[in-house]
Amino acid sequence: MEMEVEVEMEMEVEVEMEMEMGCVRVQLRSCEMLLEVVDIWCLAQGARETFENYYRKQRRKQARLVLQPPSNMVRFVVPKLFQPTKSAHETLDGYRKYFNQIVGFFVVEDHILHTTQGLVNRAYIDELWEMALSKTIAALRTHSSYCSDPSLVLDLKNLIVLFADTLQFCSPPTSLQGYGFPVNQLFDMLLEIQDQYSETLLKKWSGVFRNILDSDNYSPIPVTNEEVYKKIVGQFPFQDAELEKQPFPKKFPFSEFVPKVYNQIKEFIYACLKFSEDLHLSSTEVDDMIRKSTNLLLTRTLSNCLQNVIKRKNVGLTELVQIIINTTHLEKSCKFLEEFITNITNVLPETVHTTKLYGTTTFKDARHAAEEEIYTNLNQKIDQFLQLADYDWMAMEPGSKASDYLVDLIGFLRSTFAVFTHLPGDVDVHSTMSVFEASQETNQQLDTPTQTLLIWGKVAQTACMSACKHLSTSLMQLLLEAEVRQLTLGALQQFNLDVEECE
Repeated sequence: MEMEVEVEMEMEVEVEMEMEMGCVRVQLRSCEMLLEVVDIWCLAQGARETFENYYRKQRRKQARLVLQPPSNMVRFVVPKLFQPTKSAHETLDGYRKYFNQIVGFFVVEDHILHTTQGLVNRAYIDELWEMALSKTIAALRTHSSYCSDPSLVLDLKNLIVLFADTLQFCSPPTSLQGYGFPVNQLFDMLLEIQDQYSETLLKKWSGVFRNILDSDNYSPIPVTNEEVYKKIVGQFPFQDAELEKQPFPKKFPFSEFVPKVYNQIKEFIYACLKFSEDLHLSSTEVDDMIRKSTNLLLTRTLSNCLQNVIKRKNVGLTELVQIIINTTHLEKSCKFLEEFITNITNVLPETVHTTKLYGTTTFKDARHAAEEEIYTNLNQKIDQFLQLADYDWMAMEPGSKASDYLVDLIGFLRSTFAVFTHLPGDVDVHSTMSVFEASQETNQQLDTPTQTLLIWGKVAQTACMSACKHLSTSLMQLLLEAEVRQLTLGALQQFNLDVEECE
């Protein structure tokens, strides 16, 4: 006589994942009582094998239901055009519910494995876990890719770590035995999410840098007392014995964006470090991750922001010169950023395979771009004045003075180069360049104030040479234009007056 066994497989299980304790508390007494009753009944009826098959079949079905992501876990960011954006709390609650129900399912199976005879076995549980792990990772890859907020990505990472550690290590707090489910694939996926986290950080810091550069006044920082001076020095590694001796008020050579950018780079490094926590990574792996992300910040994010400022249409000569000075000081600070990372990770920069910071290249490129922009802008301004030239090539007599357009051009150039020549402390550009040339011959290290003056002097010298060369070539081109077919002596004498004015 065949007997049909019908057993209700819904089990009330309370599972709570605790972030701080990193453990799971489960109440399974109702489950144990049910199994005891069923086991007695099955033995009496001779239907043990039928029940075991039925149990495993039903639990596989329940596993598939458990592995379906909740509706509020579909996305981190929902387009406003379609429906209101879910809050961070609602979204993370969806992930918590998802992880809790998976943990609850496998805690029950693990408990049954260790408290019953033959109802489940290790092969059956391993098969279920392999299926669950692949579906969980696929769901996390899909849904987490929508997140553009680094803080949410970090919170999700912490939940995944708790989920993985719970199933791998954790058991009731009084027990040393873990559940033993393999979770290496989850930690491998976290390294993929780390790349996404880094991208969200870079996008966030791009906005931070833009705000800093947009709000800067591109003027040396004035200080009126010792308290303000120490505050700036505490924010940015700058030492200048000569500046310290000067009475207040005095000025730092750089503008406010230098200490602000420097401190934001350090904040970015701290943010990168947060993701590496609890991932069971070695110090070398953490160091490598931080350095690679920081290099992306310097060579891509910060570099683009600096280039955009330099290429603005309304950027002035004084702003460009200040950018040159600022990037020079930021370049010198890169060694302190190296030390900052070393102090965090305890991995020396000289260690084999240690990634080097590329900040010096970023700031050099920005400085060169600013210099080129100065030379280009000067040449364009010269061209605008030359368009006003109106020579009468058939004039019989020259004028009594140089052409008005050229007088105005020379006046503009003089006022422009006053920006370079009127240096702090009334230091003469030519004498400063002599110091520079001497230091080049002797490989002598110069102090900070002299280095700053050299920056101005070198840019001034190159800009002057570039402007003179461009003006000379343009004046020669005026004589060689196709429209000029005849020249009188008077016209040539007038042209000569203009050239002498340039000299």
